[in-house]
Amino acid sequence: MPSNNHRAALALAAVLLLAPVTAQATIANAIEFDTKVDNAASIVLGRVVSQEARWDAARNWILTYSTFQVEKTMKGFPAQQITIVTPGGTVGTVAQDVVGVPRFREGEDHLLFVRNSQAGPTVLYFEQGAYRVVKEGSDRIVQPLVSSAVLVDTQRGTAVAPERPRSLREFEGKVRDTIQRREAVRMKIVEQKKREQASIWNQIQRNKLLVAFAMIGVALAAWQVWKHRG
Repeated sequence: MPSNNHRAALALAAVLLLAPVTAQATIANAIEFDTKVDNAASIVLGRVVSQEARWDAARNWILTYSTFQVEKTMKGFPAQQITIVTPGGTVGTVAQDVVGVPRFREGEDHLLFVRNSQAGPTVLYFEQGAYRVVKEGSDRIVQPLVSSAVLVDTQRGTAVAPERPRSLREFEGKVRDTIQRREAVRMKIVEQKKREQASIWNQIQRNKLLVAFAMIGVALAAWQVWKHRG
């Protein structure tokens, strides 16, 4: 692929995914699991049933559309199918590849953190938002996608080990716990605001006379200003 097309494809990835991940060289910001759960529009488990790669309207970039038959929705509105768009792919003899963007194959099971973009639903946080689900004995294992990128904790400036594989049951439980924990925090904030508003109203009720005098003072001041201007 010509270098210009390669640079254009990289730019498209940034526009599509809008995630705080960089694909410069082989370094990427490590994203915490809770952050992925919080920022995902939906989290789905599904199987790739069809794929199509085609040029965008301006014929600058190739986009791949992977349609998943949804088995389970862990966050978001349930749907029978979802089509995920990712930058890169092959049309005829032209191929475009983007570092860090997950690739899917028909028949594979994946667990995806989904983000909405102008081009359609896409994968949140590049490869860190996609997992392969495989059968091992009687269990189903959720495996992070293998990537050549080095994950870095930007706050500490140190390399971070990739996520370990988990059973599907453990993974789903971790997603559920994160959602419940965040909801508990949200409800706590809502209740705190309600108490603050109730406290202010109670103070107003207890000080009706002072409030009335204050309002009269404001009205008199406004009348004086209007009188002098007139």
